[in-house]
Amino acid sequence: MITPGIKKIIENNVVALTTVNKFGKPHAIAVACVKVVGGKIIISNSHIKETIKNLNINNNVALAVWNKEWEDACVGFELKGKAAYSVEGKWADFVKNMPENEGYLIMGAIVVEVNKIKELKS
Repeated sequence: MITPGIKKIIENNVVALTTVNKFGKPHAIAVACVKVVGGKIIISNSHIKETIKNLNINNNVALAVWNKEWEDACVGFELKGKAAYSVEGKWADFVKNMPENEGYLIMGAIVVEVNKIKELKS
């Protein structure tokens, strides 16, 4: 379960999103416009291509996030789950209407259903 504390870290930091390609090779990117809604992680897509291609082959994803003050007191999490990509409907409309996305061409939303959370400790 994504607690309010984990939600705050996710929404206030850059998140690493990892997918795998058809050869099983990992692909990691940094995503900054991320929201947690009803236990789902919603990621805006304005230029993500390889990740979307990978999701069409394998929808398993991993995300990693740490607090900004990680050198002083590291608080981080690895989240694993299944992702779907939406170019229309509820989640696409959600990201297209986010104030943070104003002025950007938003093509869709990556929606992650988290099924495992692991605390990352230093």
